[in-house]
Amino acid sequence: MNLLLLGRGKTGSLVADIARERRHHARVIGAKENSDSAGLRPENLQNIDAVIDFTTPHCVMANIEACVIAGKNMVVGTTGWYKGIDQVRDLVKRHGTGFVYAANFSVGVNLFLEVVRSAASALNYDYTGQIFERHHVHKKDAPSGTAMAMQRAVHEASGNKEEVEITSFREGEVVGFHELIFESAADRIYLSHDAKSRRGFAEGAVRAAEWLAGKKGFYEFKDIWREL
Repeated sequence: MNLLLLGRGKTGSLVADIARERRHHARVIGAKENSDSAGLRPENLQNIDAVIDFTTPHCVMANIEACVIAGKNMVVGTTGWYKGIDQVRDLVKRHGTGFVYAANFSVGVNLFLEVVRSAASALNYDYTGQIFERHHVHKKDAPSGTAMAMQRAVHEASGNKEEVEITSFREGEVVGFHELIFESAADRIYLSHDAKSRRGFAEGAVRAAEWLAGKKGFYEFKDIWREL
């Protein structure tokens, strides 16, 4: 496949490396080359099979619009745009493209979220819950998209009216640590996921692009990762 990677950050660069390991052709463009989505004109995307976006919240919507209108499949790992999710879903449907998004493309994190959903019933048995997340000092958004996915999973699975509180820390070069604690008068339950590197995120994104080949529609990674 011919893949175009948006974003020269640590994760985006690793996505390109893994794509090449998996025998795809990968080209990377950064913010300077793609100012106002200038690098995503239809003529620049003619030979591209899928675009993978790991950029920033302030430019991702423009990138999505440009790629979908050009008829290109897209995998989006950038967060901070979910208020526009209905708009993007309609855009994908109108232009007949394929689209996969996630706050986290790690298979391990998605397994962890299933554990979180199973444990959420603790809130119905006199437990209180709290989420803690730690990331490197360079991460721009807080709380993380994964922490918010945990919060949604607990809320939906438990039926609890109040959302579990998230506390965020930005320190050193922490790749990503997420913890959910349930506490009662009798005991505490600790659930955690600790990313040792960004490789899990990057490999999941490439495999999502492979899965999307020949497909149309709007998908969330949590619903398709078992098919990879």
